[in-house]
Amino acid sequence: MKKIVFWLGILLLAASCSSQKKVTAKKTKPVVEIAKKDSVQYKLETFDQKFESWYAMHNNPSQYRTLSYYEYWNKQYVAAWNAKASDPIRNPFFETIIGYDPSVNYGLKLNHKLFYYFQYVEHVLKIPILPNGGPHVAL
Repeated sequence: MKKIVFWLGILLLAASCSSQKKVTAKKTKPVVEIAKKDSVQYKLETFDQKFESWYAMHNNPSQYRTLSYYEYWNKQYVAAWNAKASDPIRNPFFETIIGYDPSVNYGLKLNHKLFYYFQYVEHVLKIPILPNGGPHVAL
């Protein structure tokens, strides 16, 4: 059985390099975790309560697109996010790496939620991720 642990790398690095007080302060930043619930299902957890309430208001299954649509955009968003996370001095918001493996089938719900997290960051928090802004989704 494959183990997938997506506890975003910088948090581990920060815990080993800084004091405990500083790690606690960093937990307030929005972070995304993709965890394996069992052998078939995955769960996306965000540590941003504002996103969770925003997502609950915008999660409309009748407006879902195809799985391939979400996978296509999530690959681009994750690559751009992780590139920004590799330079935390210039991009302090992107301090954690997202462990999204495009070869893994995470399913429609997880890909939808991850896609909407990126939409939330770009359109609600007004923090650009993709250079050209990505898709314009009616929110």
